[in-house]
Amino acid sequence: MTEAKPRVFIQEVSPRDGFQNESQFIESWDKIAFIDKLSESGFAKIEATSFTSPKAIPALRDAEMIMHEIKRNPDVVYTVLVPNLRGAERAIACKVDEVNLVLSVSETHNQMNLRMTRDQSFAQLSEVIAAVRGTGIAVNISLSTAFGCPMEGDINPEEVYRLAAQFAELGVQGITLCDTTGMAYPTQVEEISRRVVEASPLLDTTLHFHNTRGMALANTMAALAAGVVRFDSSLGGLGGCPYAPGASGNVCTEELVHMLELMGYYTGVDLEKIVGVAGQLPELIGHDIPSQIVKAGPRSRRYPAP
Repeated sequence: MTEAKPRVFIQEVSPRDGFQNESQFIESWDKIAFIDKLSESGFAKIEATSFTSPKAIPALRDAEMIMHEIKRNPDVVYTVLVPNLRGAERAIACKVDEVNLVLSVSETHNQMNLRMTRDQSFAQLSEVIAAVRGTGIAVNISLSTAFGCPMEGDINPEEVYRLAAQFAELGVQGITLCDTTGMAYPTQVEEISRRVVEASPLLDTTLHFHNTRGMALANTMAALAAGVVRFDSSLGGLGGCPYAPGASGNVCTEELVHMLELMGYYTGVDLEKIVGVAGQLPELIGHDIPSQIVKAGPRSRRYPAP
């Protein structure tokens, strides 16, 4: 008898992590319609937008409108990126389900990306966590460059464990280990993920992979072996990082779901539906997408004999 595999929770990040990287502004009502389609596709969580300064990320300057106008599915957690106390106040006013905070394990990357030292970021995010406490809104901390930095190279895993423990002590509900620039490899992923899961078993541990060097799905398998059951992904493989030359974006949602379901994992995501939505992305964003499932179709697709 085949042993039942655990539920794997797919967390869709394209409305934030994907759209913020697009050069052309995507109209608000198009974003809303897109998120509404995602809401009915079986995702556990959707990262809907970012409450960052519109000057910093003009592509997401419509955050309030997005959160007020989308049709929220009670079975979906709607999370938003929050950089500071002002962003947290805006998110709280919109009654989001979760705020996602970011700090880089790499000191160099943190200063380039957030223009602060890690200590300054930790102090600022501690204020955000305190402000959110008691509102009923969950807090997730994303540790960027957890597996490598293009400026510093290898990251000391002990720094990952130390930061994860510090945020756990502050009462966050989840921790995301981010392969921000696609430098992770499977044996490294399994070791670091296992240590984090074992150290904080009550936290929701998520893995966030980029496919910069073609190892995102292999790294997913390594994380699964370490006991991780939550994964960020982006429809069509949208997204990327400005500090990773040649980056091809986040792990592609439809490729991830396709692989997991072939292997017997239950994701709850409607593969046929999301492939259809992904197929509409080129028209929405104005360029092609790297999704192999959209190009070749799922393994079950059949063609007439020549």
